[in-house]
Amino acid sequence: MKYAARLFSLFLLSILTAHSSGVPAPTAGWELRALVAAPGVSGYEGVKGGVAERIRDRLESLQPAPRVGVDSMGNVFATLEGTGPGPHRLLVTPIDEPGYIVSGITPDGYLRLQRLPQQSPQSLFDALHFAQPVSVLARDGRRIPGVIAGLSVHLQTGRRDVPKMDHLDDMYVDIGASSEAEARQAGVDVLDPLFVDRRVFSLSNSLDAGGAVGDRYGAAALLTLAQSLNDRKFPGSVTLAFVTQQWLGGRGLHRLMLAHNADELIYVGRVPPSRTASTTAAGLPPPPPGSGVQLGVSDSTKPLAGFPAEVHAMAHEIGVSLQDAPLGPLRFPAVGPAPQLPERFARLALPLDWPVTPIETLSERDLDALVSLLDRAVRGQLPSHQPVIGAGEGGSHGSSIPPLPVEEILKRLSVSYGASGHEAAVRETVLGLLPAWAKPETDASGNLILHFGSVQPATTKPAAGAAPAPSLVFVAHLDEIGYEVKSIAEDGRLEVAELGGGSPQYFVGHPALVHSEKFTRDAVIELPAGWEAPQFTWPSFRGDARARVDVGARSRAEVEALGVKIGDWITIEKEYHQLAGTRVNARSFDDRVGCTALVSAVWALGPSLSNRDVTFIWSTEEEVGLKGAAGAAERLAAAGRAPQTVFAIDTFVSSDSPLENPRFAHALLGQGFVVRAVDNSNIVPRSLSDRVVAIARQHKIPVQYGATGGGNDGSVFTQFGVVDVALGWPLRYSHSPAEVVDTRDVHALADIVVALSKYW
Repeated sequence: MKYAARLFSLFLLSILTAHSSGVPAPTAGWELRALVAAPGVSGYEGVKGGVAERIRDRLESLQPAPRVGVDSMGNVFATLEGTGPGPHRLLVTPIDEPGYIVSGITPDGYLRLQRLPQQSPQSLFDALHFAQPVSVLARDGRRIPGVIAGLSVHLQTGRRDVPKMDHLDDMYVDIGASSEAEARQAGVDVLDPLFVDRRVFSLSNSLDAGGAVGDRYGAAALLTLAQSLNDRKFPGSVTLAFVTQQWLGGRGLHRLMLAHNADELIYVGRVPPSRTASTTAAGLPPPPPGSGVQLGVSDSTKPLAGFPAEVHAMAHEIGVSLQDAPLGPLRFPAVGPAPQLPERFARLALPLDWPVTPIETLSERDLDALVSLLDRAVRGQLPSHQPVIGAGEGGSHGSSIPPLPVEEILKRLSVSYGASGHEAAVRETVLGLLPAWAKPETDASGNLILHFGSVQPATTKPAAGAAPAPSLVFVAHLDEIGYEVKSIAEDGRLEVAELGGGSPQYFVGHPALVHSEKFTRDAVIELPAGWEAPQFTWPSFRGDARARVDVGARSRAEVEALGVKIGDWITIEKEYHQLAGTRVNARSFDDRVGCTALVSAVWALGPSLSNRDVTFIWSTEEEVGLKGAAGAAERLAAAGRAPQTVFAIDTFVSSDSPLENPRFAHALLGQGFVVRAVDNSNIVPRSLSDRVVAIARQHKIPVQYGATGGGNDGSVFTQFGVVDVALGWPLRYSHSPAEVVDTRDVHALADIVVALSKYW
C-alpha cells in the first residue's frame, strides 16, 4: 500500500536530481505515472498525498518558481510571466476522478460506500470494482488497506437470488475489522474517500493503460508544459489551472472562471463517456489512441474559423495530427448563469480506449503531441507570412495545399485502377498527391522516380574529410493483379490471361471492369466449363490457359464496334471500406499501402535532406516478375548510381487469419510495420533487420519482424551489389477483394520510411 507514495518520492527526487545535474526534465509519460498514483475522488482532490498536493509540489519545484495558488474549491493554479507584451492565456484541465467515499460502517465492521458522482459514469463502473484491493484515505493521511468483497465461485451452486455484483447495494469494504468500534479504531470514518491501488501499465505501441489515465493526462500535459515554459520565452502571461469537481458538474471550473479573466482559454480534458462507449454520437467507432489530438467543434460540417482554425494551422505547422471532434460544451453547475467564455476558446482532448475502466488506454505519442501543440499555442500565433510546411512553388503537378491524412492518401490510391503494365492512372494519382516541389520523372519502364537530398549523385566525390552520403532507394509498386485481353473469340468473348497470381474463385464468376484507353466498361468473368459438376475444381489460368470475359457482344465485330481491343485489361471493381476501429478493406492494398507510405514520407521529409542521397521509386509490373524495378536497377547501375541499400516496401502476407497456420508469417494487424526478413526472393542480413528495429524503437515506431512468402522488388537490385532490406505491413487475405489492413500499421510504415531516410 506504500508503493504509490514511494513511487512519487522517487519521482520527485529524480526531478530535483535532473534540475541539478542537467539531465532532461521528465516527460509527459513520467508525469502521468506519478499523477495516476495519486488519489483524487471528486470533491476530495485535496486530501493529504492526493493529486492536488502533488501538482502543487511539482509546480513549486520549478526554478524560478511561478506564482502558485489554491482557491476555495481546491483548484490549483500557477501564473508564469513571459517576456514582452501579449495576451493572458488560461490553460485549464480537470484533475478529479469518479470514485467512492465511506457512507457508513456496519455493526460488524464493514464499510458501506456511496459513489461520486452519484450517478454511475458508465454501466460497468461498479461491477469492475468488486473483489479489488483498495485503500481508505484516513483524515490523518494514512492509507488503510482493505478489499471490496466479492463472491466465491465454489459457494454459488444452488443459491437463489445470487448478488449480481453490479450495484452499490452489494458493495462492502472489508478492512479486517470485526465491529464498528474496531473499524473506527483503525482510523476509518464516514466521508473518507476510497482509492483503488493502481499504476500505469506500459503496453506496446507506446500505449499506457490504467485507472484514471483519462483523468490525469491533461494535468500531465500542463505540468510538462510548465517545465518548458519556465524559460519565459513567450509573449504576455499564461495561467495553468488544475480544476476540481469536474465530474460533479464543473464546479471547480465555474469557480475558476469567475475569478480569472483571460484573453484566451484552452481547455484540456477527457470527452465525457457515453453509457455505451463503443460508438460516437454519430454512430461511428470512436477514434483509437494513436490517432492524434482531438479539437472540439460544434458542427463538423462547417469550416473552422477563429481561434480553432488557428490551432489547426499550428498543429499542421509542427506536424501534429489534429482531428475535429464533437466534444460537447463545457460542464457547469445548473445554479446561476454559466460564465462567459473568451471569444478565443478551444477545447482539446485525447482519444481513449475503454474509458472510465481499470484498463483505460491512451497513446503517449498523442500525449507528447498535445504538449507540443500547447507549447506552440502559448509561444505565439502562426505568423501570417509563414508558409505551410510542404507547400511548394507550383508546377505542372502536385499540390500546394497541406498534405492529406495518411488514410485519405491510401483511399485515393486504393480506388485507382492499374493492373500490371497499365499503371498510368495510378501514376497520375501519385503525382497529384505529391507536393509541388517534388519533380519526379517517368522512366522507360513507366516507373515514377523521385531523387532528392542535398548531395550530388554518387559519381561526385565528397569534400575532403566529409563522409560519403548514404545512397538509399525506396521502392513500392504501382500495379495490381488483373487480366489482359489476349484475343477476341468469334462469339464476342474476350479471352484473357492473368496479370499476377490469385485464387481463381475470387475473380472468376464475378462482375468485372474492362479498361481501355478512353473508357471503362462493365463486364463479367465467366465461370469455366463444368462448373456445375459435383466434382468441379477450379482451373488455373496460368500460361496459355484463358478465362473468358463477356462484355455483352455476341461477335468479334460487335466487340470491335464497342472499342474493346487486344491489350485492354480487366479488374474486379473495388471500393474502400472503413471497418471497425482502425481496420479498412479494399482490393490492391498490395501495394498501394507501400505507395502511400512513400507519398506521406515525401511530405514529411521536405525538399532538403542534409547529406543524404535518397531515391523513391513507384515501380511497375511487380506482379508479373518485378519488371519495372529490374529496369530501374539496371539503369541506375549503368549510370554508376547503384544504391548501397534498397528498401522494398511491399506486403507482409500475414497468417493473422482464421484460415491460416500461425506457425509462419504471424505478424499481427495493428502491431506495427514489419521487417520482411525472409521471403522467397531475399534474406535480409540479420544485423540489418536488427538495425531497422533499433531505429524504429528509438523513434517509438511500432515494429515487428518475421518470415513470409512471395518476392519483393528489392531482390532485383542485389545482382549489382545492393543490399535488399524489405519492409512491409501485415495484410490479411492477400490478392483478393477482401484485403484488410490496420491503418495504424500504415502510419508506422510511413514513419519508418522517414526515419530510415534520415538516419540509416
